[in-house]
Parts: sequence; structure tokens; C-alpha cells
Amino acid sequence: MKALVFEGQLRLDQDRPEPQVRAGEALVKVRLAGICATDLEITKGYMDFTGVLGHEFVGEVVRGSDRWVGRRVVGEINCVCRSCDMCSRGLANHCRKRTVLGIAGRDGAFAELLALPEANLHAVPDVITDEQAVFVEPLAAAYQVLKQCPIEKHQRVAVLGSGRLGLLVAQVIQKTGCKLEVIGRNPHTLSFCEKRGIQTVSIDDVAPRGEHDVVVDCTGNPQAFGLATELVRPRGTIVLKSTHAANEPLNLAPLVINEVTLLGSRCGPFVDALAALARAEIHVDTMVSRTYDLADAVDAVAAAADPGNIKILLRTRPT
Repeated sequence: MKALVFEGQLRLDQDRPEPQVRAGEALVKVRLAGICATDLEITKGYMDFTGVLGHEFVGEVVRGSDRWVGRRVVGEINCVCRSCDMCSRGLANHCRKRTVLGIAGRDGAFAELLALPEANLHAVPDVITDEQAVFVEPLAAAYQVLKQCPIEKHQRVAVLGSGRLGLLVAQVIQKTGCKLEVIGRNPHTLSFCEKRGIQTVSIDDVAPRGEHDVVVDCTGNPQAFGLATELVRPRGTIVLKSTHAANEPLNLAPLVINEVTLLGSRCGPFVDALAALARAEIHVDTMVSRTYDLADAVDAVAAAADPGNIKILLRTRPT
């Protein structure tokens, strides 16, 4: 099968072996996959991953139990043991023995086929298109912000970063009715927010005063942490959604001095994301800048790094 492989450098493997399907797993024929910032960071050394990239996808089950074969699905990316102390505590996403689709120990979705535990699968309602369904994984991560840090209408919230994840997080938080602003540097993506009634501020015009109850960092840039500490009020909360390969020193003194709560936030509820897309509450269609065939996946990754694009998709079957 064709697959985009990272082994120190990106290459299209024209004859990658099909994934081995273990007991309890399904074989999924990928229809569309999305390229995200984490994929780009992996190519810079993040997680020391080698193998098939990609974790955002929609596909069709071609092998597995009768319940799933033939169904259109998306899938949670953490593949867990269900017996370790984390799994026993209801924290399966932090399983001690987990593999993570396209990120750690398991080949991912930038391929014609992938394997996932059936327990990870979610059926996609007919009202959701493939192009929308490919956003389920990052949208679920956006909903996780509210799971970890409930936001009330009277609060003032800033989302740092107007990239792919930032746009989803902003739309999710907007539904709370809080006083929201998105801070970014890309006029194209800031315009996306403004068209949806979300206040925006260019990072060049930010007045770093500690006035925000919650600051959500979606920049993927380690340097943004310093700005987040300047924007959050004493005893406020910073939510970190950024993952990156950089290893830069951070000044943590402001967290102590101002008694700021720091939350790491990763994967989230697929059920909430699917429901929001089915109700057309979150707008993702205009976030798609271009769709590439899998044969052109190396070029697609380069396009995903271009700030002129928002979301780049990979189609596994040529049109």
C-alpha cells in the first residue's frame, strides 16, 4: 500500500506492508486524513517517532467484527491496555502501555489502510461529510478545554494562536458566551474568526496586562508561554494545547508569584465533537485550503507549513 513515512526525512513508500490487525482491532480503509501541527513537529524530532504519520482521519472499516464492517468511522488515537493503573482509574488516555496513532509506537493515517482497536471507533452520522469528519479528532481536543476548565459567561478569555487548533478552540469557547478574543499574527485566520463574530487582536497590538481569567495557548510556539503569563490575571488559568519539538527554558516564576493554575490539555471527547458537527454548530468547511492525493503527500506536508493555508487534507484514492 502507499503510505507517507517519516524516518528522519519524509518519503512516500509505494509498497508499505499492510498493518497487522490484532485481536479486537479493525482494518480501516482511509478516505481522508488531515495534516496538523503535531505532524509537522514530528518531522522536527518531536516524540522521536518513525513510521507512518497522521492521526486525523475518516475511513471505512473493511475488516473486523460484523458490527463495524462497512461503516464510516473516525477513531480515537490512544490505543490502551485497559489493565494498568491509569486505565483502572478511568485515565485510559494516559495508559502506561499505550501506543498513539501516528505519534508513538503505531503507524498512522497517512496511508491507504490503518489498524485501530474497535473500542476506539466512532460511527460517523450521514449528515457529516468526509471533509467535516476529518476534523473530529482536533475538535474533540478543543472540547477538552471546557472539560478541564469550565468557562462562565462573565469570564474574560484569550485564545493565543489562530491556526488550525486555535480556530476550533475559539469556536467551542464562543458557545459559552464569555468575553473572548483570539490573538494571532495571520490576517487570513483572524478574518475567519471575525466573520463568526469573534473579537480578534493582532499579536503586534497586544497590551500584555494580566486581565484574562483564562488563556488558552494554541500557538505551537514555546515563546508564547511568556505572553500567556503576562495576559493571565493572578489566580487565573493557563491551558496549554501546544506540543512542539523545541526545548527552550521557561520562566515559571510568574506562575508562583501570581498563583496561576497551569493545565496541560490533549485529547478530548469524540461524542461531543461529532454531535457539534452534526448540529452544524462548528464551522470547518472553509478551513480546508486544499486536498492533495496521497501520491503528493510530501508536497502536502510542505503546504501545511505555509501560513497562507489553514487545513491541508490527504485523499488516499486519486480522483
